[in-house]
Amino acid sequence: MKGLPEERVIAFANYIIEHNATVRQTAKKFNLSKSTVHKDVSERLKTINEGLYDKVKQVLEQNKSERHIRGGMATKTKYERLRKK
Repeated sequence: MKGLPEERVIAFANYIIEHNATVRQTAKKFNLSKSTVHKDVSERLKTINEGLYDKVKQVLEQNKSERHIRGGMATKTKYERLRKK
């Protein structure tokens, strides 16, 4: 994604909020690295738009608290597929 960093940060934040997306999903959508997305939404966004930063932070905290469940479900699905072969 080309353009001004400020516009990119706002685009990331809006995508995360609208889709309840993780940093990894956002990075894949915008074809950038996870570290770029994370740095933008966790550091740069706070200086650009603090209200938006608070909303993104809530979504990311929720994702963080649920990640062990998603990981367990992915492992379960993987082994169910392997068992069917």
